[in-house]
Amino acid sequence: MKFKWDKKYLQWGITAFLTAAAILIFYYFMFHGDNIHAGIMKVANILMPIIYGAILAYLLTPVINFWERHTFSLYRRKHGDPSRKLRSFFRFLYILLALILVVVGLFGLLYMVVPQVVSSIATVIMGLPKTLYDVQDWALELLRNNPDLEQVISNVLENATQDLQNWLTNVLLPSVNSLLLQISLGVVDVVVVLKNLFIGFIVSIYILASKETFAAQGKKLLFSLLTPRKANLFLSNLRFTNKTFGGFISGKLIDSLIIGILCFIYTKIVGAPYGMLVSVIVGVTNIIPFFGPYIGAIPSALLILMADPMQCVYFIIFIIVLQQFDGNILGPKILGGSTGLSSFWVLVSILLGGGLFGIVGMFIGVPLFAVLYAGAKALVNRSLSAKNLPTDTEAYLKLQAVDADTKEFEYPQEPARHLRKNTQEKETDKK
Repeated sequence: MKFKWDKKYLQWGITAFLTAAAILIFYYFMFHGDNIHAGIMKVANILMPIIYGAILAYLLTPVINFWERHTFSLYRRKHGDPSRKLRSFFRFLYILLALILVVVGLFGLLYMVVPQVVSSIATVIMGLPKTLYDVQDWALELLRNNPDLEQVISNVLENATQDLQNWLTNVLLPSVNSLLLQISLGVVDVVVVLKNLFIGFIVSIYILASKETFAAQGKKLLFSLLTPRKANLFLSNLRFTNKTFGGFISGKLIDSLIIGILCFIYTKIVGAPYGMLVSVIVGVTNIIPFFGPYIGAIPSALLILMADPMQCVYFIIFIIVLQQFDGNILGPKILGGSTGLSSFWVLVSILLGGGLFGIVGMFIGVPLFAVLYAGAKALVNRSLSAKNLPTDTEAYLKLQAVDADTKEFEYPQEPARHLRKNTQEKETDKK
């Protein structure tokens, strides 16, 4: 007897198998999430040099493309198309030049910032005794005039002193060995990061030298796995993602550099203390959208406050003006509509990215959310178009219902007094 396949039962069987597999995977993720996370982090740590190299190559690609485009444009005017060897020579030259600029820029920044940080810390430490004496004199004067308050604070200080002694005896001294171990592990982590960065520089050279080949191999694999229509759609979405991320990151870096320079110029003009340190803090934190200016302004203002309270007031006023200039003039001019998100969705993306990935998430959350938002918008518009419904959001502002047969939009009727008014206006227009 010949066995006959029944497609109906085969489809049911595949559906049941996939459902059971999905349930098992979900169960494993729910109750073994720590193991999965540990495995992912282990693989990520192994690949960290490659990740660093890929990020560096991605950031340097627009710079190298810009140099090559202008160089070969000038070359073609006089000598025609450049040879393959000449292209390879300029590619290697520009990669080397870009990496040298990165290294020089980092060391130059450290050379300017580290002495300022050391000097600032030394100044704060040297001025701390005087500040404490001033606070002590103020507190004694206040307590001298308020006996009841003096008694309360005396009791609080006695309890605090006893708690401090207990903490030193029972907590700090027994944990000295663990603190030393943590410090040692921190030093080892720094060495590992430096090693990964060094290897990342080497990896970035290989990626930049063969980026067209890697892109071609990726397209080859893509078209081998997907139909041409789906592969074209995937490439289109990938180009949009690259445009969104590249435009936002490069624009934000340029914007933050300008803000840092303007802040440094201000501190030099008015003679504000810790000018270089404050400018670096303001410029670096400005990379983070929305919350960045506040994250940088608060510690900077506190630093200036310790040295000169009036300069702190002027600095706060300057930061407010600077951020208004950045938010309304400089930022839109540089970034334009690179994300396509409203202020509300920018805030949501920053909170979500920061909650999931920390400071890095606050930075990449905006372009990542912009890509997801654009994808969701495209799916919604495609679904509406398939149903012969408008995709313009304004058409849905006062929508009450949609006629199921005619697909016509039903809006609330105007009140009778409005109808009479409109009728009178029409009759007046006719006369």
